[in-house]
Amino acid sequence: MADQPRIYSIKELNRYIRMKMESDSLLGDIWLRGEISNFTHHSSGHMYFTLKDSDSRIKSIMFASHNQRLPFIPKEGAKVIARGNISVYERDGNYQFYVTSMQPDGIGSLYLAFEQLKSKLNAEGLFAESRKRPIPLFPRAIGVITSPTGAAVRDIIITLQRRYPLIPIYVYPVLVQGNQAAPSIVKAIEAMNRFGEADLLIVGRGGGSLEELWAFNEESVARSIASSRIPVISAVGHETDFTIADFAADLRAATPTAAAELAVPSIAELQQQLQRKQQRLVQGIRYRVQEDKEKLQRLRRSPFFLYPRKYLLEQAERLDRLSEQLEQRTKRIAERGHTRLARLQTTLAGHHPGERVAFAAKRWQTANKQLEHAMSIAVKDKKLQLHSAIKQLDALSPLKVMSRGYSLVYDEQERRLIKSIRDVKPGDIVKVKVADGQLDCHVGSLRGDQLGGSNE
Repeated sequence: MADQPRIYSIKELNRYIRMKMESDSLLGDIWLRGEISNFTHHSSGHMYFTLKDSDSRIKSIMFASHNQRLPFIPKEGAKVIARGNISVYERDGNYQFYVTSMQPDGIGSLYLAFEQLKSKLNAEGLFAESRKRPIPLFPRAIGVITSPTGAAVRDIIITLQRRYPLIPIYVYPVLVQGNQAAPSIVKAIEAMNRFGEADLLIVGRGGGSLEELWAFNEESVARSIASSRIPVISAVGHETDFTIADFAADLRAATPTAAAELAVPSIAELQQQLQRKQQRLVQGIRYRVQEDKEKLQRLRRSPFFLYPRKYLLEQAERLDRLSEQLEQRTKRIAERGHTRLARLQTTLAGHHPGERVAFAAKRWQTANKQLEHAMSIAVKDKKLQLHSAIKQLDALSPLKVMSRGYSLVYDEQERRLIKSIRDVKPGDIVKVKVADGQLDCHVGSLRGDQLGGSNE
């Protein structure tokens, strides 16, 4: 049996087509030129319309989050250049154009160049909030870079002088439109940074078409503003006009007049604030003085001031009691000290060196007597042992034996005791020791005993 084919729902098909379209790089970011028809601006803020040309048409939608910043109001029959992406509305199965930005046709090439440069510089981080310099609250001097003949310079100067009359204003005249406008603006920004007189710059011009404002969309101007050491306020055109310079500047003003208002505080407002602070200060001082007066009155009514002698006597009585207590406590401490001192002296006397020496001398005398007695007994014992040993030695002495008729025979040199007839031969001289002397004898013959030995 053959495999059954998979059957899709309409929703699955439309979703698949939508995913295919949204993954297509061309359809994901595309520019279209056409004429607006069937235009409807819904109460939700979204714009629904059809873009058409002589041969075809496409349904389009621009959500409120994108159309709020449109520099113009779209109308039926208007020719426009729109940017967006193609996708499918799954419920109806219709593909349509989702518009993210739009410009009137006729300036399309400039607008494309504007968008491309904006994307490039934004990717470099040139528009990042982290690199923007803070605007000084009270600038010392203002530098104005604009056309010397336009209405913008007059509006800026008049507003600055009205709001902050004392501030110096340095106007650097430049071209604000034409081929030489961008180099002129760049040169002015660099010169102002070299001079270092101003600590805030206003760069801009009055309103005009996209072509007339184009100098402020040049890359060189944007980079010059971003690299300026002095904070920059951009003031180009009207509130709906946006330029690359606005994104690069540290602060964007909707108009040149608004730039001047953002640059300096209003001296009138400062005076009002100062007056309000002064009034609050005066009120605070008055309130503090009144509080101190009331406190002084309470102190004057205090019994301490009305009857000072009474409280002095009470304190004097308290002082007397404390003095007595101190005296008694001092006596008790002294008595305990004397008692402890006597106890320590007694203990110390027991450990006096003289006493310890006397005690040691007595112990030495006793030990010496004991030693003498022990030595006397030991000597007597040794003497008795000696007499007994002498008697034993005397009993065993050869002389004692010799006194009973015995004698000792030695060779001629008296080196060897003759114990056998084998130790001598006839003719040898021998020494014979008796109890009372010595005999020198000459061996004449030898005779053995009866148990053995030959006779010679």
